[in-house]
Amino acid sequence: MKKSLVIFALALAGTAFAQPQGAQPQPAGQAAAPQEQKKEIKNPAEYNAYITALNQQQPAAKASALETFLQQYPNSVMKMDAMELLMATYQQAGDQAKVEDVAQRILQADANNIRALALLSYLKRASAEAGQNPQQNSQQARQYGEKGLQALQSSSKPEGMSDADFDKLKQQTQVIFNGAAGFGALQSKDYEASQKFLLAAVNQQPDNLRNVYPLALAYLEATPMNPVGLWYVARAIALSKGNKQITDYGHFRYVKYHGSEEGWPELQQQAASTPNPPQDWAVKPAPTPAEQAAALANSKDPKQMDLAEWTLVLTQAPQDVKDRVWQQIMGTKVPFAARVIEANKTTLMLAATADAIQAGKADVTVTMAAPLTAAQTPKVGSDVQILAEVDSYTPDPFMISMKGGLFIKSH
Repeated sequence: MKKSLVIFALALAGTAFAQPQGAQPQPAGQAAAPQEQKKEIKNPAEYNAYITALNQQQPAAKASALETFLQQYPNSVMKMDAMELLMATYQQAGDQAKVEDVAQRILQADANNIRALALLSYLKRASAEAGQNPQQNSQQARQYGEKGLQALQSSSKPEGMSDADFDKLKQQTQVIFNGAAGFGALQSKDYEASQKFLLAAVNQQPDNLRNVYPLALAYLEATPMNPVGLWYVARAIALSKGNKQITDYGHFRYVKYHGSEEGWPELQQQAASTPNPPQDWAVKPAPTPAEQAAALANSKDPKQMDLAEWTLVLTQAPQDVKDRVWQQIMGTKVPFAARVIEANKTTLMLAATADAIQAGKADVTVTMAAPLTAAQTPKVGSDVQILAEVDSYTPDPFMISMKGGLFIKSH
């Protein structure tokens, strides 16, 4: 993490810090460009102190000299430049606490300073990602990110900075702000805001896994799930070079939505080379229960179905399909296995499907052919095998009623 922070500091520092026009001549070989001659230090001692700090090569020495300059000349025209340079210097030294301290000092003087807001957005998000007080840090990352996006709208080019450098600074910080705001929104399950911020970041940097995978999560964890997240999770798999956690999650989400893994390898291949889904891209969702029920009723003889299949058709199919199937199975004698929910000498309340067994609820009522003795009456929770005749059903709550029940096997 330290290496990436140093790179980030250099990116924000760049050539952005002005060298003032002073009361004394510039040192040999260090003449400033014309656009850097806008701020003027009139006090020779102040000018020398600033130039001395600016010319320090070692981060520790530069930070010390800049702190001294700010203490001695708190109202200097170069105060903000010195503080921004001090912040970047601490960043290069890897001293996060000092970076945050200086950034806060800068914001006290300029609440819309985009460098300070960017560094705080970046550091708070990085801390949350590292598991350091994640809830607080992620929300602070979002706050700084949103504040930074607002500040960019009204930001003006600092004195001494070229148009190209200012455009570069705005582009770099905009990605940071959108990423931090989107990450923070994701952690608080504000999926709509997270999608907005992270998509903006990904559109600017399509190969940044740090934003692509959270964008996938923002789509896939929302209710209802947005299947466009399947594209971005496939993209994240490619960018992560097949990270197992991301791969397993993407596969699970795809199969759950589509109903099978058909098309999943092709999606991964396509997303690996294309950052965003094509305009007409879509994944067909799995058949609805009603579609599954109708397809089952049209493809299989109802008398060959088991109780679970009857239950699917009689609860989910269109009414005309239900009526047709019921007419064919009514009066049929069927053997089946079930779990006893309630029992007395004439009637058994049974859970005959996996869902009913898991829920501990009866979905079949059997009237026995003859009263049971105490010894014959099965215990609640035991499994039995029954032969009985289909008699009637009620749709809600669903219950199939049978008559003439006989034990095939009981234990």
